[in-house]
Amino acid sequence: MATLTINAEDEKRVKSLGFLNNKGTDNFSGRVITVNGKITANQLKCLSDAANLYGNGIVTMTTRLTIECQGIPYDKIEDFRKYIAKEGLITGGTGAKVRPIVSCKGTTCKYGLIDTFALSEEIHERFFVGYGDVKLPHKFKIAVGGCPNSCVKPDLNDIGIVGQMVPNFDEAICKGCKKCSIEAACPVGAPKVVDKILKINPEECNKCGRCIGQCHFNAIKDGTPGYKIYIGGRWGKRIAIGKPLHYIFTNKEEVLNVIENALLLYCKEGKTGERFSTTIERIGFENVEKQLLFNEILEK
Repeated sequence: MATLTINAEDEKRVKSLGFLNNKGTDNFSGRVITVNGKITANQLKCLSDAANLYGNGIVTMTTRLTIECQGIPYDKIEDFRKYIAKEGLITGGTGAKVRPIVSCKGTTCKYGLIDTFALSEEIHERFFVGYGDVKLPHKFKIAVGGCPNSCVKPDLNDIGIVGQMVPNFDEAICKGCKKCSIEAACPVGAPKVVDKILKINPEECNKCGRCIGQCHFNAIKDGTPGYKIYIGGRWGKRIAIGKPLHYIFTNKEEVLNVIENALLLYCKEGKTGERFSTTIERIGFENVEKQLLFNEILEK
């Protein structure tokens, strides 16, 4: 195995550019940023060519939906970066800053309640790109899930967003059917017919929207789309399950403002080397929630 000859300062410098050392060698994996895991066919071809020209021809995926080309020699790093720039690709995604945004395929998935691609792309531009030079106490991860199935594990991110569909139940139309089609459609058992009227347990209902349009008498013919936000999730050596804010957001701008408020609070209150979940534990969830929400919401 080759002896490592790159000094620590060189390794630190290229790590900030998104190049991680392949242990025991002078080669690196170049981490290429994607926007929520989506790239074009031309970009894919460019990466394939770059991996063969400058690396060992192996391309891997990361848990943050970035792409890594392995085996790039130290002296070929700049050549690699220039080559992929032809298709608008950049490297990065390391350090104490906002990390690449991940999202599920809620835009195209039959269970998707929100346009996850559009939202995650907007978050990418506003916070991954816009806050690219902002040094945070630690890394900060954001995930967008299209529905309560939570395939991208939003509650294990510093901020997680989950699409919601709040059922609009018209009690006056309900017939209290002996075999209720709403009960049958719900995957979590939230609705029950009690005393010949449907009752939906708000603590059990996860706003998945599966009940919409299922009633033969149109007692739930539509719903209100929205967003649920978790804060303080983390995985790794110490795991923390994010807690949801006590509000279902119905406006995308409110969601973006909450993210910005969280980053500003983290910059102000977080200690160097401390994850957002620890900051929340230290200063209190209720305190953080009040600072993240804005007056027009608190007054509702």
